[in-house]
Amino acid sequence: MHYNKITPHILDQLIAIVGADNILTAKAEIENYSHDETEDLVYYPEVVARPQTVLQVAQLMKLCNDNLIPVTPRGAGTGLAGGALAVHGGLMISMERFNNILDIDEQNLQATVEPGVITELFINAVAEKGLLYPVDPASKGSCFIGGNVANCSGGPRVVKYGTIREYVLNMEVVLPNGDIIWTGANTLKYASGYNLTQLLIGSEGTLGIVTKIVTKLIPKPTLDALMLASFTTNEDACAAVSAIFRAGIVPSALEFMERRGMEWVIEHDGIAFDLKDGIGAFLLIEADGTNQDVIFADCEKINEVLEQYNCQDVLFADTSAQKEELWRIRRTMAVSVKSNSVYKEEDTVVPRAALPQLIKGIKEIGAKYGFESVCYGHAGDGNLHVNIVKAGMSDADWNSKLQDGITEVFELTVALGGTLSGEHGIGLVQKNYMPLKYTPVHFAIWKGIKAIFDPNGILNPGKIF
Repeated sequence: MHYNKITPHILDQLIAIVGADNILTAKAEIENYSHDETEDLVYYPEVVARPQTVLQVAQLMKLCNDNLIPVTPRGAGTGLAGGALAVHGGLMISMERFNNILDIDEQNLQATVEPGVITELFINAVAEKGLLYPVDPASKGSCFIGGNVANCSGGPRVVKYGTIREYVLNMEVVLPNGDIIWTGANTLKYASGYNLTQLLIGSEGTLGIVTKIVTKLIPKPTLDALMLASFTTNEDACAAVSAIFRAGIVPSALEFMERRGMEWVIEHDGIAFDLKDGIGAFLLIEADGTNQDVIFADCEKINEVLEQYNCQDVLFADTSAQKEELWRIRRTMAVSVKSNSVYKEEDTVVPRAALPQLIKGIKEIGAKYGFESVCYGHAGDGNLHVNIVKAGMSDADWNSKLQDGITEVFELTVALGGTLSGEHGIGLVQKNYMPLKYTPVHFAIWKGIKAIFDPNGILNPGKIF
């Protein structure tokens, strides 16, 4: 695909649409827009535009489409797959000024929100009204809801309440040619033609730019209990996960953390925790609801299951402060690994019962290729984040052997019935692995859909396939 550069004449038109204060061209100004949280990838757009209205987005898209200029939509830049990188230069449209919660409809348990709202701010705003928006990725304090929609992001509590797909009812979207559409309806049922809302969720900004999101809300549980269970091996901890569900319990969160991740957090983040010898892995398990007796009964049943899988100890958090500290360990694990080592994070997901085979295989692959891995993730969903750490690997091996090792990790994941990403998306860095899972028929369908939405191929080119 041939793309054109942004000429001075086109730059003048961009300025006319959003104003000079919201057009960035100097390298120092666009430095923060040249990367996301993916390792060591930097791509500078030619120009960054910061619109504030849907009409401005539409005018920007039409101008770029008419002139074959590539466009990269951008949220908060917290992605881990390179999905918001301007790999072909062109115009980056930052959605940072779309930062308003437009309506919280307590009668219908819905909210309308702009894509640049920080996820945690939205969670807190609806919580003040006794409501719950349960999609809470680890980066919720900085990521945008629009980015969550684009990547189908999740977090710990979707294990009980469902993924973001269950909470987005309708969206206002600008298409690459500048047309503005609503994808569905503000209703809980939808059987009126192809479901464009679900198609746009997880499309990683390749089909349209979301400018409004209508979300479903639910009543907020008033009580919860949190327990940290320790095991001698990764496999025992992972085997216990599916057993909990088979026992009839659906926790509101079920997180896996291996010992090395705990050591990293203790060492680098100043979190005090008594890490006993012989412990290899942990499960962080939360149960919530509105009846304390029911919650305690669930916890007792969970404890009985854990005992069958060589659980060594169960720590119940007695206070809100203890709960917060345990959650802080889990939420800071990724940041700690990233801050203190060269790393690459993979986002594997398999059926729950396959988790023991997955983590055992990952460790065997690491031993084969000489890399260390720090694993943790949303075990209740079968979603394991694999942080591959350079420690002990030479530069030559890191550059030459690592891709072969990652390929084997994904081959194992697929063989176990899984796929390449549970919530991070494919973006730029995972697209070469897609043929491990998907056939030429899949690619033909996807490319056909892309061509209908974006016949000139200007919107977030170079991503997914």
